[in-house]
Amino acid sequence: MTGATLDIILLAAKIGVVFLVILTLAAYLVFAERRVLAWIQDRKGPNRVGPQGLLQPLADLIKMLAKEDFRPAGADKWLFYLAPAMAAIPAILTFAVVPFGAPLTLFGHALPMQVADLHVGLLFFMALSSIAVYGVALGGWASNSKYALLGAIRGLAQLISYELSMGLSLVPVVMLARSFRLSDIVNAQANGWFILYQPLAFVIFLVSIIAECKRVPFDIPEAEGELVAGFHTEYSGMRFGLFFVGEYINIIVLGGLAATFFLGGWRGPVLPPIVWFFIKVFAFAFFFIWMRGTMPRLRYDQLMHFGWKVLTPLALVNILATGWWLMLF
Repeated sequence: MTGATLDIILLAAKIGVVFLVILTLAAYLVFAERRVLAWIQDRKGPNRVGPQGLLQPLADLIKMLAKEDFRPAGADKWLFYLAPAMAAIPAILTFAVVPFGAPLTLFGHALPMQVADLHVGLLFFMALSSIAVYGVALGGWASNSKYALLGAIRGLAQLISYELSMGLSLVPVVMLARSFRLSDIVNAQANGWFILYQPLAFVIFLVSIIAECKRVPFDIPEAEGELVAGFHTEYSGMRFGLFFVGEYINIIVLGGLAATFFLGGWRGPVLPPIVWFFIKVFAFAFFFIWMRGTMPRLRYDQLMHFGWKVLTPLALVNILATGWWLMLF
C-alpha cells in the first residue's frame, strides 16, 4: 500500500468517525440539556424510554422522521429546502480543523488528530461562522411568514453585533501563537493556557459564541414567547430537526474551539489528550445549559448596544494592550 493511498484511507476514516461522533454527541446533548434543566427546575425530565431515558434521542429521531414534511403554499420551494442544511453543514465543516488529540503514530506515519490541519484554520472558522447565518436568513425569508421573517431579521441584527467582537477577541491569540493554524495555537500553550494571559479576550469570545449558538440570553431569532418559534416557525419533521440538531452541533464545535484557543486544547495532565479535550467541551456545554436555565432573554436592541458599545471597544483596547505587552516583554 502506497503512502498516498494510506493517507486517503486514514482521512476517510477520520471523516467518518468525526461525523458519527458529532451527530451522536449532539443527539445526547439534547437529552443532557433536558435532564439538567429538569434538575435545575426540580422536576424529572425524560426518563421513560430506555434505562434512565437514554433511548429518548432515538425516539425523538423516529418521531421527526414520521412527521409530515410540510411546506407553506407561498414559500420559496428551493430556498425553503436549502436553509436547514445551511444551518447544520457549516458547523460540521468547522470541526474539520479542530485538533482533538495529540498526533498518533500509525504504520510509521504521524496521524494528526484532526481532519484538516489548515494553515489558515482560524480564518476558515471565521468564514464558516459568517456563512451559518444564511440558514437563519433564508429559512425565515423563504417561509412566507411574518413571524419567521422577523426571526430572520433578528438573526442578521445579532450577527453584525457579535461577529466583529468575536473576530477581534481572537487577534491576541494569533499574536501570542504567531500562527493561524489551530495545532500551532495548541502547541503555543504548552507552558500556559492563553486564558491566563488573555482573560478579557476569553470573556468576549465566550459571550460571542453564546450569541453564535443563539442560546439564552441571546436566543433572539427564536424567541418562542414573541415569535412562535422564530425563523423556523414553518418547518416540521426532519427539516426542523436539522435546525434543532445544528444548534447542538454548534455548541460542541464552538466549545471545542474555545478550548483550543484559550484552554490548551487537548493538553492536560495524567488523562489521555482526547479525554481532556472532551472534558473541556462538555464543561462549555454544561455552562450553556446552565445559562439557559437561569438567564432571561435580552431584547435585540440591548444585544446590539452591548456588542457595538461594550464588546467591540474592549476587544480593540485588548489588542492594543497585547501589542504593547509583546513589544516590551
